[in-house]
Amino acid sequence: MEAVLTSFNTFLNDHAAAEKKASGMAMSMALHFRDRERLVTEMIDLSIEEMTHFRECVRLLHERGLKLLPDEKDEYVNELRSQVRTTREEGFLDRLLVGGIIEARGVERFGMLAKALPKGDLKSFYEAITRSEERHNGLFLELAREYFADEEIQERLQELLEFEAELVERLPIRPYLH
Repeated sequence: MEAVLTSFNTFLNDHAAAEKKASGMAMSMALHFRDRERLVTEMIDLSIEEMTHFRECVRLLHERGLKLLPDEKDEYVNELRSQVRTTREEGFLDRLLVGGIIEARGVERFGMLAKALPKGDLKSFYEAITRSEERHNGLFLELAREYFADEEIQERLQELLEFEAELVERLPIRPYLH
């Protein structure tokens, strides 16, 4: 948390980029799996919400006299996504679970940040973002349960979480979301 608090502007730029990418990911899922009506509706709504968060991050950057920087590769997300299997159904499950894992880490990190910030608009913003990420995590898991058996979900989720634990151990500490 110290890295984020001492380099908050860097973190805020990365946060904005993450929200923009999350919006795009949701639209990609809606278009790729358009035969699943509920998923399409939920992903469109998620995309709009994530883009709203992006807009709020950009507003905060502008209030600080900063400009949006070019995106940087997110090694955490890219490595997790490398675990998505290639067949349509397995890949669909993996994309839902990876989405849920990423949102769960957002809950943790935004929640820690919200607790560390002094009272004010920024603290309120990150408290709201934390609640939003909790809903998103729940949504990905709920959608997985709609399309897959619990045993299959739990087995694959465990594999992905084990991979994620190893990944987090080897990533450097930086003032980034992931």
